[in-house]
Amino acid sequence: MSTDAQQDSEEFHAWQRWHEGRIVAVAAPHGPLSLTGTHWLADHPEGRIPAVPGLWREEGDEVVLVATPEDGLTVDAKPLDGEVRLGADRGPIDASRVARGERRLVVLSREGLWAVRDFDPQSPTRQAFRTVDATPYDPNWALDGTFRPYDSDRTVRVENADGRERGLGLSGEIAFTVDGAEHTLQVAVEPDGSLWAVFADTTSGNSSYRFRFLRPPAPDGDGRVRVDFNRSLLPPCAFADHFICPFPPPGNTLTIAVPAGERNRIDG
Repeated sequence: MSTDAQQDSEEFHAWQRWHEGRIVAVAAPHGPLSLTGTHWLADHPEGRIPAVPGLWREEGDEVVLVATPEDGLTVDAKPLDGEVRLGADRGPIDASRVARGERRLVVLSREGLWAVRDFDPQSPTRQAFRTVDATPYDPNWALDGTFRPYDSDRTVRVENADGRERGLGLSGEIAFTVDGAEHTLQVAVEPDGSLWAVFADTTSGNSSYRFRFLRPPAPDGDGRVRVDFNRSLLPPCAFADHFICPFPPPGNTLTIAVPAGERNRIDG
């Protein structure tokens, strides 16, 4: 076996481990398949959310939750009888402060609006899930790219999966070449320096989901970055309708097919 073939084999097995890990994460008890609702408090001014126990209201930069023992809620693993003030949950879903049995009630804030998300491991969507359909690893879609930062961050308004328009922060673009032609994607820079793109291509809505995410690693000091479309991700809204994933910003719909990475959710 040649050195190149060995490298290809190592890359394939690394991708296979990544793919298997993705399936496990998606199917976890409080993974994206368990989300049964995102309830915006502004839509429930009386404080009663259908199928969610307790009385919820916004108060400044906090959410106030009032519950009785009959509601069966716990906060920080202790039964709640009375009032508690909550900020937005930042950690893993299963570490959220408010729970009802196996369910996790996650406090969310977006652009000054508050919501409660209901994650239920018994959700029908999670019970029906079988796997994530993905194209086997193809080294031709692991591309060398260049990160070009903007002079200053930008925010564009884009439609989200729930039909509402929100701001999407962008810090630069990645450029890469396919069949001799250069293409670019606008990206955000995450706190750890890695990149995040929301993109579509000519397979979107056909042989793959209507759009996908790409998370390249942090560029090196010269802006060089690996653009590996084999690790294109289905967005959370591909697993539950209650996520608010942003659609691709203008310019992030590629004019080529990208037959690589995750394609669709498969139910049994």
